[in-house]
Amino acid sequence: MRDTGVEVSIVIVNWNARDYLRDCLRSIRDNVSIAVETIVIDNASSDGSAAMVSGEFPGVALIANTANRGFAAANNQGIRAARGRYVLLLNPDTVVYKE
Repeated sequence: MRDTGVEVSIVIVNWNARDYLRDCLRSIRDNVSIAVETIVIDNASSDGSAAMVSGEFPGVALIANTANRGFAAANNQGIRAARGRYVLLLNPDTVVYKE
């Protein structure tokens, strides 16, 4: 694996959890101090989740599926896109706090 400078790739699969996802992404942005990339796979949400991610979190990689591919398939999409040394699968209802 080439050195991308990314320590951890955070993969979040989302389906209609916009408000939880917003809180999750804010907590990552505000509380994580190591080199991370965040990848959101949106499984065809109807609540505006994908638009929220692209509008409020331009540094987050968004994969917007046109159909709900399911949790496992969406995680695999994120893992394939990941560039980090490690991959963290995170649910959108998670809030990350500082140590």
